Amino acid sequence: MEYKEAKDKFIGTWGALGSLWGINKAMAQIHALLFISPNPLSMEDIMEELEISRGNTSMNLRGLMDWGIVYKVNIPGERKEFFSSEKDVTELSRQIAKERSRRELQPTIKVLKEVSSIKDDGSEKTKELIKQTKAMHELADTADTMMNRIVNQEQNWITKTLVKFLK
Repeated sequence: MEYKEAKDKFIGTWGALGSLWGINKAMAQIHALLFISPNPLSMEDIMEELEISRGNTSMNLRGLMDWGIVYKVNIPGERKEFFSSEKDVTELSRQIAKERSRRELQPTIKVLKEVSSIKDDGSEKTKELIKQTKAMHELADTADTMMNRIVNQEQNWITKTLVKFLK
């Protein structure tokens, strides 16, 4: 397989995976392109490479910067804005886990806590709702606590071991 075919395959696969993880295809493809690019790319470079509109590129670059995995790079003498991705896979996975916790797990934990704290009216339905949502709350809270401990340990043996285990 030649470089161009391998690059296109990686970007396409990353885009498809992003869709499964709740990230739009263009956002995942932009991230993939920046991740494998040896140098920062301008918005125009990204648009041309992926054949997407300026608005789509701009919106998704902002989203990736909000996730903390893409950032602007100043290139002396250039007027264009350039972008690069976090290249360290351990740091990248830590940042994604941190953001997923903040965006997904923590709001879910809040709802589960609220729902499991309703007044018990003595009915079988209410008791079952409270029991099951408390169990789910405890599980989600434990998972979030564990993930946060791992995420907050910068380059420690647990993170390195987990990343190696997942490879």
